[in-house]
Amino acid sequence: MSHINYNHLYYFWHVCREGSIVGAAEALFLTPQTITGQIKALEERLQGKLFRRQGRGLVPTELGQLVFRYADRMFMLSQEMLDIVNYRKESNLLFDVGIADALSKQLVSQVLEAAVVADEKIHLRCFESTHEMLLEQLSQHKLDMIVSDCPIDSTQQEGLFSVKLGECPVSFWCYAPWPEQTFPASLEQRRLLIPGRRSMLGRKLLNWIHSQGLQVEILGEFDDAALMKAFGAQHNAIFVAPTLYGEAVYRDEAIQEIGRLDVVMEEYHVIFAERMIQHPAVQRICHRDFSALFSGKSQA
Repeated sequence: MSHINYNHLYYFWHVCREGSIVGAAEALFLTPQTITGQIKALEERLQGKLFRRQGRGLVPTELGQLVFRYADRMFMLSQEMLDIVNYRKESNLLFDVGIADALSKQLVSQVLEAAVVADEKIHLRCFESTHEMLLEQLSQHKLDMIVSDCPIDSTQQEGLFSVKLGECPVSFWCYAPWPEQTFPASLEQRRLLIPGRRSMLGRKLLNWIHSQGLQVEILGEFDDAALMKAFGAQHNAIFVAPTLYGEAVYRDEAIQEIGRLDVVMEEYHVIFAERMIQHPAVQRICHRDFSALFSGKSQA
């Protein structure tokens, strides 16, 4: 076997990743018939079946699993090469960052400042989504790094690493007049707005409320702190925000901190693929000491 058609191998790799001919065709903007023909050609070249039916999908045969392991390494390496070439271009240092939508954007912006230095041209592109969607984009080489509220387990997700940057307590806020009852019983006096329960902070808060035996009425769940604040003003509700964020943003408004939780912390982690470990911006962020930022001694 002197050579192999790498287009055929690329289509096979996508079918394995998508689990179906139709899924691969949609991802590659091709017809299912084209994908099927390419797979058949590869099977003829390798002299063996690469897939078998399982329910409505396809799973690789023993030969298919062997071929996929090599194909996966090949195409991951090729993407790594392109990433390295792209961020080492002489014009601008391209840096694509995914940001978990539940995080305080003010704190994230100060984290990203570490990526920018005066003597280097950088083109920073930021995208917001859920932690799960960002991880998927990172695995597909569509992002260089993620800033998220939870880490990843490197033993479970091979090739990905996470570094904890810091954490800060969260507080409950409301517009005056505020509940006069002592905290946390005061949370039962008005309806409550919290971060979405699909976020780490949202789940921590729900667990804390349950552990305190509080009978609270949750009016809504919001990932955006500014929207939560605006909605809280309209409905005279109590809302949640990181303590540092509130102290910086709410100081000039008629908003009162009615309680602070030092046992529930909002965490900040960066997650990146092994191939990006030499990216200058990733290195600067991972090596920066953010203790002053998360202690409140460094305010924007």
